[in-house]
This record gives sequence, structure tokens and C-alpha cells, in this order.
Amino acid sequence: MQPIQSTHPMRRFCQALSEAECVFLLEAGTSGVLALCGAEGEPYAVPLTYVYRDAALFFHCATEGRRLELLGQSCCASFCVIAKDQIVPEEYTTYFQSVIVFGRTRSSESPDAVRAALSALGRKYAPKEPEDHLHGEIEGALFHTCMLKLSIERTTGKEAIELARRR
Repeated sequence: MQPIQSTHPMRRFCQALSEAECVFLLEAGTSGVLALCGAEGEPYAVPLTYVYRDAALFFHCATEGRRLELLGQSCCASFCVIAKDQIVPEEYTTYFQSVIVFGRTRSSESPDAVRAALSALGRKYAPKEPEDHLHGEIEGALFHTCMLKLSIERTTGKEAIELARRR
């Protein structure tokens, strides 16, 4: 499989975040927007919670629906996380940090893969919940949940020039 190549290098490269900074923001983020596109060219973007691990993002969804239909037409996807969005009215700007990942997404309904990803999501979003409670929730959702895995092939991160100048 060929990696996804960018046809548009970042114009303001001095605002680019390092790979380590991008990974930190992906690990710390709580939500983002998954963008897909079907064979007919109509874009589809949906906000989702996620977990980052092993150079991939994991999302859960129902076992049928628009996301899975579109992924059946094209596995290419992007996901954007806005990590900082501080409005600075007196400067008519925002101090932002964001990360966009590009890659290929596949679904898995394998019970073991779904369990592992749901467990990682549960530990991320409800870290103080007892393990037995999380296990019960996972088992209750197991057979009507599909996991999506976006294998990251390329990452770009950018921050406001005002933040970059502070470095």
C-alpha cells in the first residue's frame, strides 16, 4: 500500500509542530473530527472521541451506518484534533494548536480487537471507574459495537505564529 502523499506542503513551516509535539497533543486530546469521502466525492466529517496508541487512532461506532458505508468505498481518512483555541480579541486572532493525521481506516468487529480498543477508550475517559464496571460495560456493548482503526501514515501539526515565536 502506498503512503498518502501530501501535494500541499505547509506554507508557514515555522509554525509546524514536531512529531513529538503532535503525538503529545493526540494523546492528550479528547475529541476530533474524522473526515471521509465516498466514491461520489461527497465529504463527510463527524466529531468523535478517540484513543491514540501504537501510531493509530481508535474510534467506536455502530455495526452499520454511514461511516462504514463510506469506508467500504475508500479507506482513506483524515482526523483533526484542535488542542488549543484561545481567542485573543484585542489581536483579532486565536492562539491555536492543531494536529491532522492522514491514513487508512479499517473496521474490526473481532471481539478481541473491540474489547482491547473499548478498554483503552474506557481507561482514557473514565480512569477512576472500577475495572469490573468497565469490563461489564464492554461486554454489554461488545456485539453491537464496531471499532475503527486509523493507521497513521502522515501527521501535520501547526500552532499560531504567536506561540511559535515564544519558542
